[in-house]
Amino acid sequence: MNTKQQTIQKAVSVSGVGLHTGVAATMTFLPAPTNHGYKFQRIDLPGQPIVDADVDNVVDLSRGTTIEQSGARVHTVEHTLAALVGLQLDNVLIQLDGPEPPIMDGSSIQFIKALQSAGIEEQNATRNYFEVNEYVHYRNSEKDIELAALPLNDYRLTVMVDYNSRVISSQHAYLNDISQFPEQIASSRTFVFLHELEMLYKQNLIKGGDLTNAIVIVDRDVEDGELDYLADLLHKPKVSVNKREGILNNIQLHYPNEMARHKLLDVIGDLALIGRPIKAQILAARPGHAANVAFAKKIKKLIQKNATNQVPQYDPTQPPVLDINRISQILAHRYPFQMIDKIIALDENSVVGIKNVTMNEPFFPGHFPGNPVMPGVMQLEAMAQTGGILVLSTVSDPENYWPYLIGIENCRFRRNVLPGDTVIFRCEFTSPMKRGIVKMQGRGYVANQLVCEADMIASLVKKK
Repeated sequence: MNTKQQTIQKAVSVSGVGLHTGVAATMTFLPAPTNHGYKFQRIDLPGQPIVDADVDNVVDLSRGTTIEQSGARVHTVEHTLAALVGLQLDNVLIQLDGPEPPIMDGSSIQFIKALQSAGIEEQNATRNYFEVNEYVHYRNSEKDIELAALPLNDYRLTVMVDYNSRVISSQHAYLNDISQFPEQIASSRTFVFLHELEMLYKQNLIKGGDLTNAIVIVDRDVEDGELDYLADLLHKPKVSVNKREGILNNIQLHYPNEMARHKLLDVIGDLALIGRPIKAQILAARPGHAANVAFAKKIKKLIQKNATNQVPQYDPTQPPVLDINRISQILAHRYPFQMIDKIIALDENSVVGIKNVTMNEPFFPGHFPGNPVMPGVMQLEAMAQTGGILVLSTVSDPENYWPYLIGIENCRFRRNVLPGDTVIFRCEFTSPMKRGIVKMQGRGYVANQLVCEADMIASLVKKK
């Protein structure tokens, strides 16, 4: 799985009718900055309102997942979101000039192809994974639906479906590597049982459905007269049934277990509404949109419960955003006062820096001799230098500016920092910069434990 956030390199559009509304629309994917996430924008409405792809914005689950915010509604978002997750994209703005993304062929493959044609761009920020750290379970006893998330340092999914149908036997699908989504899952199409068709039409749904964007499973005997009625309903001159497959109009399945694969696609799309990429083993038995969303809400609650414990993750095998040489070009500090060894994440609002503490630090011989403890003031200096990189990133010519620390508030030291420790510093803006003055919150961690924190005020001054 990727460690850096990603967006697309340029805008790309697809057009078609919505499955349930039947309204033609163009959907445009646009690049977005780090930590933007997935957002829909209804450009056909006054004010062009934004709808965050968030599970708390779900308002309807009638055969699809519909979200709404500020009076703007977007229907059937799951196939679009699944494509974004499947390509490990983090930040995309999705503009729509209608109420629903185009259904295309009923899968995510056309979205995948469009996004791939736009190109993928890596961004200077780490992916904000939530690693599920305890068993999460959802069950609907009445419908015999069950979903579970188990701790795993990866993202894997297994889905089982069973419709008690003579046409479709019990099916399983799995995805052990999210990078295989485009090849193994994305082309799996949505499906509907024949006995559901007329009911869905009467409920004012699937207005845009036809035999090119959905698999219709014939789960009972039909007469010729009924086939004529169905042809009229689906706006086709004629429909027929493949007796061997039980599929309306002789559609060829892409996979023998295409239905299970599409349900896995839906799970991925619905779980995207959690708002962060997750690491977990997902197990789902007979899932549906209502269950998926209820399950997503349980995981989001777990994220909120753990929010105070969010610690930046450091993988020393990954190349840094800024190495020591580049840091030296930006910050006007040198040994023994250059305190930061790497910058591993940097975006518009936050920065993560690494300080490797060794016994060779010049302050250890004189600070508690025989009991080496990193002075709190040096921890604060390292944090301030990390924040200085963030402040300097706001200008195009950082070499022409000095970042000065001019204020410290709420400073606390939680535990000793010792030789051999690797301190991970994270600083983020808490207010916009005004007249060269900005406020930041900084925290330092060792082995996932908070060791120091402070609110800092910095001034950006141009060199004379």
